[in-house]
Amino acid sequence: QVQLVESGGGLVQPGGSLRLSCAASGSIGSIFVMGWYRQAPGKQRELVAVITSGGSTNYADSVKGRFTISRDGAKNTVYLEMNSLKPEDTAVYYCHLQKLVGTNWGQGTQVTVSS
Repeated sequence: QVQLVESGGGLVQPGGSLRLSCAASGSIGSIFVMGWYRQAPGKQRELVAVITSGGSTNYADSVKGRFTISRDGAKNTVYLEMNSLKPEDTAVYYCHLQKLVGTNWGQGTQVTVSS
């Protein structure tokens, strides 16, 4: 059973930076997509950024140029470097893993961008 453990959320001022981490325990296989979604109050959960086992990445238009997703294969860990944060980035950020068979979600970590 795979578990995803997120860390790195918090309160930051507009223009600031945060780095989220998501560590996957257990076997995740060799073909997968891992990434981050977010959900703001009153809104639907949306894709932020994902990275494939082959290293391809995809970003929401709203975060392109500001956020960078990366992966450490040896640690089964995905990172989300968030720069130039805006108040509209405030949300609960969820780590997601899509395997060939099965999907997993993390418990979520709060990111608040406010002065």
